[in-house]
Amino acid sequence: MASENTTLATFGDASKGLHENTSEKPDHDTRHDVEEGHGTAAPLKRHLQGRHMQMIAIGGAIGAGLFVGSGSALQSGGPASLVLCYAITGVMVLCTVMSLGEMAVLYPVNGAFFLYAYRFLDPAWAFALGWNYAIGWLLLLPFEITAAGITISFWHEYNIGIWIAVFLTLLSIINYFGVRGYGEVEFVLSCVKIAAIIGFIIFGIVVNTGGVPTDDRGYIGFRFWNGENGNYAFRNGFKGFCSVFVLAAFSFGGTELVGLAAAEAANPYQAIPKATKQVFWRIACFYIISLLILGIIVPNNSKDLLGSSGANTKASPFVLAMKYAGVKGLPSVFNTVITISVISVANSCTYASTRTMQAMAQAGMGPKWLQYVDEKGRPVWCVLIQLAAGLLAFINESAQGDVVFTWLLALGGLSQLFAWGSICACHIRFRGAWKKLGRTTDELPFKSSFGIIGSYIGLTLIVLALIATFYVSLFPIGSPPDAETFFESYLGAPVMIPFYVFYKVWKKDWSLYVPMGKILADIDVGRRPTEELEAKQQEKSLSLGRRIYRMIF
Repeated sequence: MASENTTLATFGDASKGLHENTSEKPDHDTRHDVEEGHGTAAPLKRHLQGRHMQMIAIGGAIGAGLFVGSGSALQSGGPASLVLCYAITGVMVLCTVMSLGEMAVLYPVNGAFFLYAYRFLDPAWAFALGWNYAIGWLLLLPFEITAAGITISFWHEYNIGIWIAVFLTLLSIINYFGVRGYGEVEFVLSCVKIAAIIGFIIFGIVVNTGGVPTDDRGYIGFRFWNGENGNYAFRNGFKGFCSVFVLAAFSFGGTELVGLAAAEAANPYQAIPKATKQVFWRIACFYIISLLILGIIVPNNSKDLLGSSGANTKASPFVLAMKYAGVKGLPSVFNTVITISVISVANSCTYASTRTMQAMAQAGMGPKWLQYVDEKGRPVWCVLIQLAAGLLAFINESAQGDVVFTWLLALGGLSQLFAWGSICACHIRFRGAWKKLGRTTDELPFKSSFGIIGSYIGLTLIVLALIATFYVSLFPIGSPPDAETFFESYLGAPVMIPFYVFYKVWKKDWSLYVPMGKILADIDVGRRPTEELEAKQQEKSLSLGRRIYRMIF
């Protein structure tokens, strides 16, 4: 099969020169990630430093899903469901990212999990997964640009079209600087988001203990969990729990970008393991602890939470917590943080979709002209398509703009869950092949902290998340089953089927999965040389105090 040969050639090309590129200095001569026989494309540039990768892992995808959508979750499921569901989802994501990190260090190629699905699962599934993932991020961009514009209305009502134009122009400027622009912007914005969440945690502790003079509630404790005045730890029973599970899964979207950025990391061998390990702190500190405090200091029966969706920052539980405490000025400060976070996610949308489209084309699964990368490492045509999709944000000028957006987002609504599930499945098959060849995990430059068991746990939880999404979509809270409501939430699943069938018919490939013999034969194609484990040796030579310092910070 022609595309199979080009895909494996892509893997082989991607491994060339990686072993030499072990310093933090970008390699300007590497000719990775270019399909053989197509010399018109320049390589993607390895300009993402370790600090960029770590910030992408820690705060890159923290946005309106956490800062605003958590309010809807609090109101529908209660504070106990909020913390429990986000913790379960955190375990799922952590297992997935660890599995992805292991494969990305060994095979740091452009396209990451799409190419892993091609090698270890099924080419047709990889085709459907890749395009569904790219389209999902492609259509999310106009929504995020719109959301950024809506956050401005917290202070004053403006024509949203003005702010859409402003933010779209800003994204265009960022993309002009290529991956370096993406990395620097994410580094700065993620620092702001992290500082804001840490500040909120401290603020929440002070509020809960009655330390704010303007808050007449005094010591709060767990009064909003005890069932009094309509405040319950769990709301709407099992259905409410499932609804929070669904929202939590989408709030973690974008965590897998660490693997996608491997092809443009200056030193993937050192940067990716560090970045994947940072995901634990992101989940534990920036999600679980902040949401626990949120559920303690914000009453879950508040009518203000009913509008907490999209980018309605006036209904953000973080903003409401500050309003209820009577602290002037802080709500505006946090609204600014939410605006910044939405811009950050919009920036990630551009990166994720353009790199996925370019990798698909490079592997022979898309138009050849999409694989073009200019001399500065920018996939020009993919970026132009993404920015053109951003123009869809101007639909908001229409009276039916919300309806159109809802259906556009539904097309790629489940792409994150399919991507995570595929990553875990790829890792399971990879480890199976690795073991059959008699190799040990000591030969891996980086191994998942949870091993293959973690992938099984992650895959199981992802399947449960898909079932929970199906259940809540079919039986929404407070209303009878409705076809429109169902497809608004679950359209992403049937959308995968046409892509899958198209590839099978196109390539006349009727096999259901890649045979294990094929995986075994190609296990070393594109594999990064691991004879000299320099980073591990350096780590072992560090003093105990230095290792503890690095572990914490």
